[in-house]
Amino acid sequence: MTGEGSHDFARARRIVKTDEFSSVFRLRPTQKTAHFVLYTRPNDLPHARLGVVAAKRFAPRAVTRNTIKRMTRELFRTSSLAQVDCIVRLSRPVNAKDGPATTRALKAALKVELARLFGSQQALQQRPRPTPASTP
Repeated sequence: MTGEGSHDFARARRIVKTDEFSSVFRLRPTQKTAHFVLYTRPNDLPHARLGVVAAKRFAPRAVTRNTIKRMTRELFRTSSLAQVDCIVRLSRPVNAKDGPATTRALKAALKVELARLFGSQQALQQRPRPTPASTP
């Protein structure tokens, strides 16, 4: 194992309680893509945590929702985010009931969007933060 932390997705790395979701949802979205919205909030834990919300009205088939969740967890697991609670919410329809549940094109497009979300969050964390100016 490298020094960048664990790459598992244990229960400790998940946001599971309603009040934890609510506390992150109260904040403004950090990033938006065509289908997803990312909410973040700093936490006091030594690792990042993830919550995924895929509503049935935007992905009517369970296969599609589970694919979205699986892809999101995998990209989160391999990204190196530090001490932040992240919620990824599906915000637009990805397909309809009349077509196939998932396709390679859909998976590829969603993977690019999710990678962009986590990549932008990593870039924000790596930027040096300005120090507050002291007042005389």
